Amino acid sequence: MIFVILWEAFESIVLPRRVTRKFRLTRLFYRGSWFPWAAIARRKRSDKAREAYLSFYGPLSLLFLFAVWALALVIGFSMIHWMIGQSLDGSGATSFGTDVYVSGTTFFTLGLGDVVPHSTAARALTVIEGGTGFGFLALVIGYLPVLYQAFSRREVNISLLDSRAGSPFSAVELLRRHGEGENIPALIELLKDWEHWSADLMESHLSYPVLSYFRSQHDNQSWVGALTAMLDACALVMTGVEGIPIWQARLTFAMARHAVVDLSQIFGTAPELSAVSRLPEHEFDRMNEILNSAGLSFIDRGAAYDRLARMRGLYEPYVSSLARFLLMPLPHWLPTKKTLDNWQKSAWERSPLVAAVPGAGHVVGPSED
Repeated sequence: MIFVILWEAFESIVLPRRVTRKFRLTRLFYRGSWFPWAAIARRKRSDKAREAYLSFYGPLSLLFLFAVWALALVIGFSMIHWMIGQSLDGSGATSFGTDVYVSGTTFFTLGLGDVVPHSTAARALTVIEGGTGFGFLALVIGYLPVLYQAFSRREVNISLLDSRAGSPFSAVELLRRHGEGENIPALIELLKDWEHWSADLMESHLSYPVLSYFRSQHDNQSWVGALTAMLDACALVMTGVEGIPIWQARLTFAMARHAVVDLSQIFGTAPELSAVSRLPEHEFDRMNEILNSAGLSFIDRGAAYDRLARMRGLYEPYVSSLARFLLMPLPHWLPTKKTLDNWQKSAWERSPLVAAVPGAGHVVGPSED
């Protein structure tokens, strides 16, 4: 038991690579706890209540996993103490409860001294357990900052996408805002940043899959939604939009799809090949109208829908299964009507302030009676 837990902790914390063993205690722990947690979340009618409830799972599951590891180690060492027998307090045989107590105080380096080992084997075991407990606690304490730094890096780009692609994100809104602002070079630079973001996401979430359960700060944002929106945008550009170079979109698309496929394998979420189309043909016509209003158009309008459908088939089955598993809704292709960006909202105002931002997609004014 001790060896299994220590090896599990080593693979989960110290070994920053994908572990492909079919049997892992950590995988079983998250499978066994996530499904009932998600089932309760699905029963909540309010989206805000559901997101608030789901936001607790990531941090709580991490703390509970550490507690399970620590408890298993304490029980494992206490079983060895019990096997040795007549080795504590010098007055004869002790109960298993006493062995658990001594093991716990030793593992957490309390050093109370009310029950002490007397035999050579028990003393050696106490020293080994004390060192193991000290090292385990140090490992856990050092692990948490690394985890939250990776979470912070992920969320920075998601927050920056708010004013560029709307709230919630939309690939068409992203292209429209950059087209209206006549700032296509900024769009290319954004795609480059998201190529690096996708690589960082894949590296951090493959090494520490628990990060996938951590929710974004805003209810209408998620890492799955942001990644899907950027894949949508790259697919649009690669379909052929006049005035937008394709090269960087190809690189970002390749990196983002790589991340989606690998993360799907980690969670065992098979691609949903029969998923409902996120872009019906009538919405594609509306998409053309929005892009044309921003001075953008497809190079070959007649074949654009079929080309885009082939591109979507490379990633949509994977993001659909991930979104269903993690309860993170996918973004729409078209911008949501009459929706303010997150930066335009405030809980301290009765109505939004008057603001006109070029390319932001909204002109916000006082509410009318």
